[in-house]
Amino acid sequence: LTLAVVLPERNLTYPWAWPRVGPAVRLAAAAVNARPDLLPGFHLRWVFGSSEDGHGDGHGVCSEMAAPLAAVDLRLAHHPVAFLGPGCVYTAAPVARFTSHWRLPLVTAGAEAHGFDDKREQFGLTTRAGPSHRKLGELGVQLHHRFNWTRRALLVYWDEKVDDRPYFFAAEGLYVQLPTLRNLTVMDVVFRDGGNFSFIIQEIKQKGRIVYVCCAPETLRELMLQAGREGLTRGDYAFFYIDIFGASLQGTRFPEPQHPWKRGDRHDASARQAFEAVTIITYKEPENPEYRPFLARLKEEALTHFNFSMKDGLVGHGMEL
Repeated sequence: LTLAVVLPERNLTYPWAWPRVGPAVRLAAAAVNARPDLLPGFHLRWVFGSSEDGHGDGHGVCSEMAAPLAAVDLRLAHHPVAFLGPGCVYTAAPVARFTSHWRLPLVTAGAEAHGFDDKREQFGLTTRAGPSHRKLGELGVQLHHRFNWTRRALLVYWDEKVDDRPYFFAAEGLYVQLPTLRNLTVMDVVFRDGGNFSFIIQEIKQKGRIVYVCCAPETLRELMLQAGREGLTRGDYAFFYIDIFGASLQGTRFPEPQHPWKRGDRHDASARQAFEAVTIITYKEPENPEYRPFLARLKEEALTHFNFSMKDGLVGHGMEL
C-alpha cells in the first residue's frame, strides 16, 4: 500500500513542511509495518511530491500549480491508496478536488479555511487532523456567550494577498461564526504596508471593545505599544491574539517560552505592560503521557534522516484551543 505525500519540501516557515512532517511519516509507517495484524499481507510505503514552486533555495512557497501536478504524477506513477497533504489552503483545495474525483481519502494538518467544512461534494473525503478556523470561530462565540459580550466585535488582520494568506483565513472563521450571535455587530479593519497603527487605534476606539488580532508577532507588539500610549490597555478593551501554532511563544530553550513582548530594546517595559491586555489563543499541546517520548523520537528521526533540528514543541501560554 502506498501513501502519497504532497507537502512543501524545504520551506520551514510552514508548520507542515516535509522536514517537520517527514519524521512522523517514517515513524508511523515503521509502526504499522511492525504490526502484521494491522494490515495483513500488506506493506505500507510512502512517496513524496513537493507542493512548492520552483525555487530550490528553501524559500519556495506553496504553489497551486505545483501541488496538483505533483498529485497527478504520484497518482499515475504509484497508484496510492491515500494522500497526506497538502497543508496550505490554496494547494490543498485543488488536490482535494482531484482526490475526491479519484475516490481517495486526503488527510491534512492544514486546510484550515472555512470552505473545507463543506463535505457534500468536493471535500467529502478530506479529513483535517489539525485546527480549523470554524472551530476558532466557535470558540469566539462561546467567549461572547460566557462574558455576555453582545454588542460589537472588531477583527484586525494582516492580508498581503500573497502566498497562503494565513491571517485572512484565521479572521474568516471568526467573521463567519460571530454573526450567528443575535444583535452582535462584527466589523473588520486591515493592516496596511508601512504600518497604519494610528488609523487602527482610531478604528478600535470607534468600533469595538472586543478586538481579535491576526498578524505577525512583531506587528502585534507594535500595535500594543501604540494601544498602550493611547490608553487602550487599562481594562476597557480586551485583545485576543490569534496565534494558532504558537509562533509568538516559541522560545530558544525548552521549557522556557518566549515572552511575546520582549525584544531586548528600550520598549520592553512598555510592551510588557501593554500585553497585560492581551490573551493569546493558540493550539493546545498534547498532555497525554505518550507525547513526550514520541517527541523525543521525532527529534531524533528529524536530525538523523532530515538533518533538521526540531524544537521541543509548542509551549502555549494563554487560552488554548
